[in-house]
Amino acid sequence: MAEKTDGLTRRGFFRGAGLAAVGGAVGLAGAQEAAPGTKKTSRVILIRDEQAVSDAGVIDGARIQKMMDQAITSLFGMEDPADCWKLIIKPDDIVGLKTNVWRHLPTPPELVKVLRRGVMAAGVPAENIDEGDRDVQKRDIFKRATALINSRPMRTHSWSGVGSLIKNYITFDNPPDYHDDACADLAKLWELPIVKGKTRLNVLVMLTPQFHNGGPHHFDLMYTWPYKGLIVSTDPVAADAVGLKIIQAKRREAFGEDRPLQPTAHHIELADKVHKLGVADMDRIDLVRLGWEANALI
Repeated sequence: MAEKTDGLTRRGFFRGAGLAAVGGAVGLAGAQEAAPGTKKTSRVILIRDEQAVSDAGVIDGARIQKMMDQAITSLFGMEDPADCWKLIIKPDDIVGLKTNVWRHLPTPPELVKVLRRGVMAAGVPAENIDEGDRDVQKRDIFKRATALINSRPMRTHSWSGVGSLIKNYITFDNPPDYHDDACADLAKLWELPIVKGKTRLNVLVMLTPQFHNGGPHHFDLMYTWPYKGLIVSTDPVAADAVGLKIIQAKRREAFGEDRPLQPTAHHIELADKVHKLGVADMDRIDLVRLGWEANALI
């Protein structure tokens, strides 16, 4: 018999908390409904594991699985990771795993496998799941998708300040159309019919993020560091805001001074204030930190 909690079953209590966190899975992008007269908040999970990446840069897939399991159960207030996936994904969904294939810092295959396993745990057959980035407009699953899982590594970017979860959808349209004012209106991407209302989960990869770059497409290992974390949320704006704060803190640590990004990553704040996609204000983000605490920078 299920344990009771103030007249509710424990399972019902967890499910209710999960539904609040997911914002109905579609439409609110993770912003929780607030009481009258108060502002919406968003929950973000920051989880780190000291053993997630070896000194040689090898990612431990088993550790990534454990991190994701802990992150989603904390995010949705449920005990079983499979139940969390079933909350946001239904067996008849057609699911696109939106990745990022930039060769220097791609979405890790180890994470993609974990996300795919999660979707399949919700009952979706393998043939109704696909992954893609620059080719998503051509891939049949993405054209027919009813649900999206969004994942990419965080890095500084010469056109938008940072390469973020919000920006990760730029390949669903013509990228140059979004470059004005340092990509200020990237949140418009989330109104495209191929995207709108479909994103069920966002995972900002902070395993070895890049905190500085010297121009377009520039990469140097000296500007990455083993943060060994994942940021997980139903709100891409809130997840990006947390990631940005960590990047800025790392830049202060590395350069010994407050060195602003050039250009600034103002598309994140505008995604909140102008486009109402999610929450960028750290005072309205319910940040839950799990795992390894050393040098968290936030």
